[in-house]
Amino acid sequence: DLWEEYAIDQEINDRGVRIDGVLVQNAIAMDTEIKEELKTKMQELTALENPNSVSQLSGWLADNGVETDSLGKKQVKALMEEVPEEIREVLRLRQQLAKSSVKKYQAMKNAACSDGRARGMFMFYGANRTGRFSGRLIQMQNLPQNHLPDLAEARALVRQGNLEAVKMLYGDVPDTLSQLIRTAFIPREGARFYVADFSAIEARVLSWIAGEEWRMEVFASGGDIYCATASRMFGVPVVKHGENGELRQKGKQAELSCGYGGSVGALKAMGALELGMKEEELKPLVDSWRSANPNIVRLWGEIERAAIHVIKTKEPQQVKCLRFTYQSGFLFIYLPSGRKLAYVKPRLGENQFGGTSITYEGVGGTKKWERLESFGGKLTENVIQAISRDILCYAMRTLRCCSIVMHVHDELIIEADPRVSLEAICEQMGRTPPWTPGLVLRADGFTSDFYMKD
Repeated sequence: DLWEEYAIDQEINDRGVRIDGVLVQNAIAMDTEIKEELKTKMQELTALENPNSVSQLSGWLADNGVETDSLGKKQVKALMEEVPEEIREVLRLRQQLAKSSVKKYQAMKNAACSDGRARGMFMFYGANRTGRFSGRLIQMQNLPQNHLPDLAEARALVRQGNLEAVKMLYGDVPDTLSQLIRTAFIPREGARFYVADFSAIEARVLSWIAGEEWRMEVFASGGDIYCATASRMFGVPVVKHGENGELRQKGKQAELSCGYGGSVGALKAMGALELGMKEEELKPLVDSWRSANPNIVRLWGEIERAAIHVIKTKEPQQVKCLRFTYQSGFLFIYLPSGRKLAYVKPRLGENQFGGTSITYEGVGGTKKWERLESFGGKLTENVIQAISRDILCYAMRTLRCCSIVMHVHDELIIEADPRVSLEAICEQMGRTPPWTPGLVLRADGFTSDFYMKD
C-alpha cells in the first residue's frame, strides 16, 4: 500500500499545477513598489537609516518611551493598542513591511517550469512522526488565508497591475497581495478546480477510536460539532447564528485545544485571549470540555499506560484498534490501516510534574537529533493525525483516475472538465476505508477558476 501511495505522490508531483504568471509578475512588482513607499514613509517618521532593522527600530521605540523585547507580529499588535497615534502609525507600517508571505510569489516564479506549471511540491512522508506529507518549494502547508469578499475583483486589479486602484479600494496592499497568494494557482485551459475537503476529520477519527457515542451521533446526523460541544459544556441549546450562538466560539476553541490533553496553555496558544476570553474562564472551559468527553479523556490514559507497559516489559498491548509492540529498540504503534508509527530507543523518565514520562530519539524543534518527551495526549495526537493521513491517501487512491494537482492537510484539489460532478467527487472522497468500520466521514467541496479557501 505504501508503495502505491508513493507512486500516486510521484504522479501528483510530476503533473504539477499551473501558476498564473501574469498575476505573480505583477504581484512581485507591486510588492517591490509598495515596500519602497512604506520604507520611505517610515524613514520620514523615524529619521532612521534602515527602519526595517529590528535593532534600529527597537532603539527608536525606546527613545520614545516604548520598551519591547520583541517586534514579532503578536507583540506589535498588542503594542499598537497602548501607544500614541504617531508611534502607532510607525508600527502599522512595520506590520505591512514585515508581511513575509508575499515572498511566496517569488517562490512560485522560481518553481514554475517552462510550461508554466510548478512541480515537485509535495514530500512523501515529510513528517517523520505521523507520515504526513510536507511541502517543498512553495510550501503549500502554510499558505495565508483569504478573507476578502471580492477576491476575484482584487485578483483582476493585480493582474492588470493597477496599484492605484488596489490602494484606493483595499488600503493595505501587502495584506491584499498576501490574501491573493492561493489564487495564483489556476487550472489548465478549459478546466476548473474541484476543491474537496474532509469535514472535521480529526474530531471524527478521535470520537470513533474513543467510542464517544454522542459525538458520533452528531456527525451521523450532519450536526455542527462546535455547537454540540458548547451545548454539552454549558447545558443549553446552541445554534449557529441562532440561540446562544455566541457560545459556539467557546465550543470551537475548546474543541481545537483540548482534544489531545491540552489545557489552559493550549487555549492561550490557540488565541483564546485575543478572541476576548478572560483568563479566569479558561480552566473551567477545559474542565467542562473534559467532563463532556469522558471517553476521549480515558483514551489518553489508556494509550499512555499501554506505551509505558510495552517499554517496561517488552510485552505487546492492545488499545481499541491500536496495537503497541517493542521490537529491536523501537516502540511500534500499529494503525488500523496496517501502517505503523515508530519511536526510536524509547525510555521512561520523570516529567516536570513528578510523573512517568515517555522519551524517545528523534528530530525536534531544533532540527537536531535529540531525546524528545511525550505523553498520552501527544501520542493520541500522533495516532489521530496518522490515521487521518491514511484516510486522505485512501481517498487519493479512490480518485486516482481524476487529475489531482494538489493536496493540503485534509483537502484535495482536482483539475477537471467543468462537466464533472462535484457531488460525485465528494461522495467518492467521503467513502470510508474498510479498516475503519463505524467511522462517519463527510467531504464537502466547491468549484472555482482559481484556488482559494472557501
